[in-house]
Amino acid sequence: MTNEPEKIDTLVIGAGQAGVAMSEHLTNNQVPHLVLERARIAERWRTGRWDSLVANGPAWHDRFPNMHFDNIEPDAFADKEAVADYFVAYAEKINAPIRCGVDVTLLEKIPDRSGFRITTSNGLVEANRVITATGPFQTPVIPPIVPADADLVQIHSHDYKNPAQLPNGAVLVVGSGSSGTQIADELQKAGRQVYLSVGPHDRPPRAYRGRDFVWWLGVLGKWEMQAMEPGTQHVTISVSGANGGKTIDFKRLANEGIILTGMTASFEAGSLNFADDLAENIANGNANYLSVLDEADAFVLRSGIDLPEDPEARRVEPDPQCLINPIKSLQLSESNIGAIVWATGFTADYSWMHVDAFDEAGKPRHQRGISSEPGIYFLGLPWQSNRGSSFIWGVWHDAKLIADHIGIQRDYMSHHDAAALKSNSAHIVNE
Repeated sequence: MTNEPEKIDTLVIGAGQAGVAMSEHLTNNQVPHLVLERARIAERWRTGRWDSLVANGPAWHDRFPNMHFDNIEPDAFADKEAVADYFVAYAEKINAPIRCGVDVTLLEKIPDRSGFRITTSNGLVEANRVITATGPFQTPVIPPIVPADADLVQIHSHDYKNPAQLPNGAVLVVGSGSSGTQIADELQKAGRQVYLSVGPHDRPPRAYRGRDFVWWLGVLGKWEMQAMEPGTQHVTISVSGANGGKTIDFKRLANEGIILTGMTASFEAGSLNFADDLAENIANGNANYLSVLDEADAFVLRSGIDLPEDPEARRVEPDPQCLINPIKSLQLSESNIGAIVWATGFTADYSWMHVDAFDEAGKPRHQRGISSEPGIYFLGLPWQSNRGSSFIWGVWHDAKLIADHIGIQRDYMSHHDAAALKSNSAHIVNE
């Protein structure tokens, strides 16, 4: 460690998919930069996910444009280790200046001049610009519903690895997004009795008429959507690449043995209480599913492309008993629930950034990643520029936008420096 700051034009914090993409575009724009990573490249893919996780999109789609996955069929879903290995290989391919094992603890403006001072576990760094590429999945959120001293194990999906990790007995999984449904399905297939607490969600088809959901989003123009519709900002998406990629159907999961409940509302006297919203949440999810099929059919008709009919996609599962007579409460002792897995999302922690780049709620103020604080950028945020922003390929395109912005700003400053030098030279000659 040294007391003398290391100076760099642009500092990137985080070497996940966002940081690696950012490094490529900065290099292409000839911007001197350094990427700091507290652990290993793409560490969250290796240790922040459960063992059986695979990418939510097929390999032909969930990648950077300039490199394919090795040894994975285009329509297959890469497992988490393959995804992490992909980013390591990509970083090597572009010779990214990544320094691992360095934790960033403080970022602040340099007094009386432009630029930022960054405190790290390896000393001080000064940079003209800083790109925060730490992503949205930073701090796991567990709602304060069940006391920590309740007689059961509580873990977040971030810490869940496999069924053997949990104590014997039934398991309540809270959350109907991709994580919650995949974990619930895995636990049920491992022989556990599983209760799945289902909230509001969108439920797209994994594939329809021979094309994957991500393809349909592309041809229907939905990846380019630049703002979420009012009221949908926090609606989760239930889609999965697990087991070769299958459509998530909550009725089917229930008919296979998972017991569905409404949203987990409260806990008292050893009893879990659920909201009376299960039927509504399932109905709205099914309506979303059918709307995607309708749009896809309309596209086929309009464009005249040749895709096979898919009547099986519209087959409706029979209503399971848990939907006909929803459970309102569960006594832990009677239901034998020994664990809760909270698949309830994450929040971002920017408390280490002492700059004017956040609103009253602590969320980044930005336009497509360009912060309200000049010189500060964000990358990897959901809906940063469009619907695809938090996906692997989407973050690559967002990184290019930011790198181009930085390149333009550097060109302006280069013009200023050249003009100032010319003016100073003329002044000396005149003297």
